[in-house]
Amino acid sequence: MLAVVIAVVVAAGSVTSPAATGEPAAHPVRNESFDASWKFALANTTGDEEPAYADADEPDFDDSAWRVLNLPHDWSIEQPMTPAAGSGTGYFPGGLGWYRKTFTLPRSTADKKVSLEFDGVYMDSEVYLNGTLVTAHPYGYTGFAVDLAAAHKDGRTPNVVAVKVRNKLPSSRWYSGSGIHRHVDLVVTDRVHVARHGTFVTTPDVEREVASGHATAHVRTDVVNGRAAGDIAVRYRIKDADGRVVARHRAEVAGTTAEADIRVPSPRLWSMADPHLYALETEVTVAGRRVDATSTRFGFRWVRFDANEGFFVNGEYHKLQGVDLHHDQGALGSAVNRDALARQFRLMKGMGVNAFRTSHNPPSPEQVELCEELGIVMMVEAFDTWRRPKLAYDYGRFFEANSSADIKEMVHAAKNSPAVVLWSVGNEIPDFHSVPFGPDTARRLAADIRSIDTSRPIVFGSDAYRRVPATGSGPDRILAELDGLGLNYNTAASVDALHAKYPDKFIFESESSSSTSTRGSYQDPLLVNTGENHTPGKREVSSYDNNMASWTLSGEYGLKKDRDRKFFLGQFLWAGMDYIGEPTPYDGVFPVRTSHFGAMDTAGFPKDLYYLFKSQWTTDPMVHVVPMNWTDHEVGEPVQVWAYANVDTVELFLNGRSLGVRKFDRKKTTYGKEYLETTEPTGDDKTVTTGPFPGSYTSPNGSAGKLHLTWTVPFEPGELVAVAREGGKQVARDVVRTAGAAAEVKLTPDRKVVTADGRSLTYVTADVVDRYGVVVPNAANRVTFSVTGGRLVGVDNGRPESVEPYQSDGMTAFHGKVLAIVQSDARGGPITVEASSPGLRSGRASVLAVPRGPKGPGGLTPILQPAPTPGTPVVDASYSGRASTVPAAMVDGDPATRWSNAYTKQATQVLPAVSSAHASDWVSVGWPRARRVDGVTSSFTVDASHQLPASIRVEHWDGSAWAPVADARVEWAGTTGRVTFDPVTTTRIRLTLTSRAPGTPTGFLGIDELRVDGSA
Repeated sequence: MLAVVIAVVVAAGSVTSPAATGEPAAHPVRNESFDASWKFALANTTGDEEPAYADADEPDFDDSAWRVLNLPHDWSIEQPMTPAAGSGTGYFPGGLGWYRKTFTLPRSTADKKVSLEFDGVYMDSEVYLNGTLVTAHPYGYTGFAVDLAAAHKDGRTPNVVAVKVRNKLPSSRWYSGSGIHRHVDLVVTDRVHVARHGTFVTTPDVEREVASGHATAHVRTDVVNGRAAGDIAVRYRIKDADGRVVARHRAEVAGTTAEADIRVPSPRLWSMADPHLYALETEVTVAGRRVDATSTRFGFRWVRFDANEGFFVNGEYHKLQGVDLHHDQGALGSAVNRDALARQFRLMKGMGVNAFRTSHNPPSPEQVELCEELGIVMMVEAFDTWRRPKLAYDYGRFFEANSSADIKEMVHAAKNSPAVVLWSVGNEIPDFHSVPFGPDTARRLAADIRSIDTSRPIVFGSDAYRRVPATGSGPDRILAELDGLGLNYNTAASVDALHAKYPDKFIFESESSSSTSTRGSYQDPLLVNTGENHTPGKREVSSYDNNMASWTLSGEYGLKKDRDRKFFLGQFLWAGMDYIGEPTPYDGVFPVRTSHFGAMDTAGFPKDLYYLFKSQWTTDPMVHVVPMNWTDHEVGEPVQVWAYANVDTVELFLNGRSLGVRKFDRKKTTYGKEYLETTEPTGDDKTVTTGPFPGSYTSPNGSAGKLHLTWTVPFEPGELVAVAREGGKQVARDVVRTAGAAAEVKLTPDRKVVTADGRSLTYVTADVVDRYGVVVPNAANRVTFSVTGGRLVGVDNGRPESVEPYQSDGMTAFHGKVLAIVQSDARGGPITVEASSPGLRSGRASVLAVPRGPKGPGGLTPILQPAPTPGTPVVDASYSGRASTVPAAMVDGDPATRWSNAYTKQATQVLPAVSSAHASDWVSVGWPRARRVDGVTSSFTVDASHQLPASIRVEHWDGSAWAPVADARVEWAGTTGRVTFDPVTTTRIRLTLTSRAPGTPTGFLGIDELRVDGSA
């Protein structure tokens, strides 16, 4: 049995952590990491009781064969995908897992308070100490403490802590992960100590005081007195961000509480632009002897939410430029890692983000810390469900018994953060419509929050207000209990109507847009809503901001709606980044495992949507060309080219010649904000029936237009350049180039230096490039990574449709890109990453790992496994509109089935249903070995929505590219067409079919049966 000796030294009631060398640390600390050297066993992936593990809580249980790992840990991300797990969790299973750790406490802890603090365990956890259940904690997103009073503290007898974790699916609408996914600390204190979450710092008068050159921090400290001994006092010191002491104070403890007002001269305010943080150091003394010490970060700032004027920080007006983010980190699953979160938030900041909504659960401590440091304000949310469940095994089972404790834990954990500006009691709660339960519960949860903190407004995020609620209804009465209203996917008209009915409630959008897109995929730019491809292997959606589900709105629509209303506080884009699970519009279609909602994919590679929002949310000059792919087009094909820019003039060049200048008009909102927009009907709001632009979103100032500039460009290979000018001077440019054949794997790390601590991460982008360094957008080469001086902990490519494991030695490139996530070790020195792919020159990159900061456990513990090489489908197509009409139906021998590219995209709140035939599509058939082919016979569907093709072009695969067949001749017999041509020897044949009625609901193409003629 693996045993761990907790080598703590007790001095003045504090705990000293040994350094990695075994020598005592120079400074006493209160907590030490308990992440290292756990034993883990996955009992099953069903969550059912497992008889073989019935005694796993007992100290003498044999865990010698269990896996040794460090926390945080997520076992779900390590498992193979299975359809049985369901699309909501990305087809990753949950199950029943056990963690065990054997440790010995020194005799010096005998008279001390000893506990474990868990930041989060998903979910339904039970903690045992030496065979006795000491705590059960169902919720997967709130922290909890475990009292180890019954532990052996003689320095000789080992203790065993065992944690049982059950994630029985379905438990979440998105990927939750499974296990002890956040950190665990051992806490040793004197019996007189600061209570857990016992310090609260507020700055209630800072707005008034700062003009006089000072500010007051009001501090309340709750002290646990585990023994009656002497006078108890608290000494405070406040330090600025440079570590300088700027204030001191001493307060007596009255009962169990000390309160003080501490004056700080010349305070530096925390703001989005300058997120300055202070540290409050608290020492508890008994008869003058220090027995406990803590440190609490806080900031001086004031925030105002005004129902008519909007959102203010320190008196400065801001729009909430926010994102919703689920907690998974793509290839790393839900195991929290600070570097992964820091990269994610930096990428969001690059898009102009200043706000983050925790969706839909309390955040990890690391998320709060990073928002504090980066100047991102937070809406901290408690629940995705109340009593009425959304899924069979979700939190609804525990809500009545646990919700008060959990929401209080949420508030306590983040109450000192200057980044936190809103508390949310829930998201899209079905109980909102239940009277009196809904209003009563909202009142109770709000009271739970206000029992701790009255300084921040209380809100929720809801889809129940797309129409103005009836007076006396549940949604109407719930608003009386809360301070503001978070809307999910509301039209502009409904926003105005709600503001009129509830003029005293501030309104913002807690979820906006939800338009879906796939990085590098483009379709139907002239349609404001289009279908999606259901062809296996090509399940992607368009990046022209034009793929909507029934409830969603385009990114442009959401930006304009927000921009035009000063009273509208802003929005949280759903979502900042793709996440595992919820694969709309392919719900239930295996193996589509991730969402398509993000401005970035799961690998953190930007989509075009990222640049749309960046053009509206940032001021440094920028321009971005859509599409990012200037390779996969036919010569002469008209390509719709867009430019997102935050300057008014853009000129487009193709191979050095100008394709013309496009300009935005300069406009002004009714409240005086200037903005850039074209002036033209947009066709994006069917609810607008009057005014100058019926059928188009129209601003309160009477204007309509688009947030992008447009050119129609006949394709030719080469270089397409967008040049943005301001005042006649070039201020930004963007370039896309035609790629040749894949030649090399190019590696680019996101940093040059990393900390050698066994936890820190480097994200290395692998681009498949041609001989000139141009990314090959259709490259699907498998890239394999090897790492020396560190270790590979995950790979990703951002592809939603995939069964390739995230924790592997490599992955297939998706639209030319793969990501390797590399973790440092504790030794330091160079970390070298190599990437290889058959037929390509290998890539190499190095990062220097330097010792800095504390070393310790908490690194990721992946199981690397070789990824399968994807097979080539026998039948393929450029577009299959419905899942029931995939290409394989052409050759399955069943005359009742067929391939079709027909689709009907359902109506949304602001867009009508659409069914619009493409100008052309192709289908292909392949076989394992080369054969001689001289003809193709196809029986076509002809009905109300399908016609015979206007033309058929046949190509064969020549080993490296598609080449036209020679002397092709078409003969028709009714609905059957036979194309004959000079014989070719090949493994694939492709037919490109053109529509007789493109852009109509009657011009679709369908094939009942397809036969390739020739000899084997």
